[in-house]
Amino acid sequence: MNKVTIVGTDLHDRNMLLRLAAGTGDSHEKSFKNDAEGRGNMVDYLIQFAMKHKSDRIVFVYEASGQGYGLCDLLSDHGIECFVLSPSHLPKSAKGKKNKTDSKDALKLFELARAHVLANNELPIVWTPPKKLRHDRELIRTRLESAEACTRVKLQITSLLKRSGVALPDWFCKNRNWTRKFVKWLKDQAQRMDVIAPVILTFVERFEILNKQITDLDRHVRTLSRTDRYKAGVAALCELPGVGLITAMTFLTEMGDLTRFSNRRQVAAYLGLCPSSFESGGPDVDRKGHITRQGPGRVRKVLCQAAWTAIRKDEATRNTFLKIQNKRSDRRKKAVVAIMRKLAIVMWHRALGAGVSVELTAPPAKPPCWTQQPSVGQAG
Repeated sequence: MNKVTIVGTDLHDRNMLLRLAAGTGDSHEKSFKNDAEGRGNMVDYLIQFAMKHKSDRIVFVYEASGQGYGLCDLLSDHGIECFVLSPSHLPKSAKGKKNKTDSKDALKLFELARAHVLANNELPIVWTPPKKLRHDRELIRTRLESAEACTRVKLQITSLLKRSGVALPDWFCKNRNWTRKFVKWLKDQAQRMDVIAPVILTFVERFEILNKQITDLDRHVRTLSRTDRYKAGVAALCELPGVGLITAMTFLTEMGDLTRFSNRRQVAAYLGLCPSSFESGGPDVDRKGHITRQGPGRVRKVLCQAAWTAIRKDEATRNTFLKIQNKRSDRRKKAVVAIMRKLAIVMWHRALGAGVSVELTAPPAKPPCWTQQPSVGQAG
């Protein structure tokens, strides 16, 4: 009796190509449209296939992509074990990169899934965040992207003035604050120019729009930070030097369930703050490279900003930075990365001690529905 139905799927915007088999049996291909009706038909087909082969489990794998976790949610709701795999951690070969088809990709994922089921081989699984956390991430990420866009506009304006030979006022050069007074000065300068006046006014208008968006988003972020799932964690993190509301919320939303990390090394590896290794060839070979830069780059960016703020304002952090730098200019970046790593680990301990909200942890798996009813019908 075959107890497990194994499915590997090559997922695209318009279609899904499945490679499936029951246990150690021969596999075959099946294609579905990647829309609401097609996904419902696929779920119904998989359940009918599992019932036909008397399987009590369905293991479904596909690669993570820009389509999010909607398919994983649908499968999990019907009791199907779904694993979203990290594309950057999948085994690749030079030949495979030049000979790539949907059928071969689906077969590769199917073989990985079957090796996991039958031989307990490890899969490069991406942690699937719950829906509430995904929505929270969208808000924080939009806030960060708006700030980056505003910074680009500021640089475009100052660069345009420099190319045009317009000197910035002394009162602005002292603090670099983009106040209403400076915006009014920019508009006055545009009135004195001919051809590039529309360009400056366009940039200024774009800056005002983005600045208003950031203000509105900050208000929503503050409201979110006061909810039960973030209130304790934000309060604990904001006590650290250099950590503000945006840094704390970015850390909590991108890290998600903090209990899935067992130690500080796992936290540093997830954030890409551990050095890469080149130690093949013998026991005496011990070569370390640059940090891996894997994981969420947004967290590394806010950690870098928080680290520099702490270096400037906190004496203990500044002494640690100077000790690591050891009066060498070539060690400046390494010292900053060390401060970032230390700050991330401290933030993890603080937030973990404040308590992890149940809403940020993955929900328990649902039992297979085909063991309770003959068919699910089409899922819309």
